[in-house]
Amino acid sequence: MPSRSQPPNPVLVPIRILLLTIVSTLLAFAVSLLLGILGTVAWAALHHVSPTLTLAYRHFALPLAVAVGLVVLIVATVLEVRHYRQAKALAALERASF
Repeated sequence: MPSRSQPPNPVLVPIRILLLTIVSTLLAFAVSLLLGILGTVAWAALHHVSPTLTLAYRHFALPLAVAVGLVVLIVATVLEVRHYRQAKALAALERASF
């Protein structure tokens, strides 16, 4: 006879949402900062001025990372709640079948 699976734990849902949001926001910040620095250096080289790299932080990387973080937070919340509800329903069906 197959063993029963564990019922879903509602405490893990916000932890997974926050972990996914933080990791993706940091990744988006790192990638956008790299692109911002490369763009700032390229622009400064074309105009023969010294690059101001703080512009890459303030005007490019930070707003983009915040936007990505908000989008990931919303999407992760919707998907994790949907996954939790589906797992809860499947656990109830499994309990009813035994």
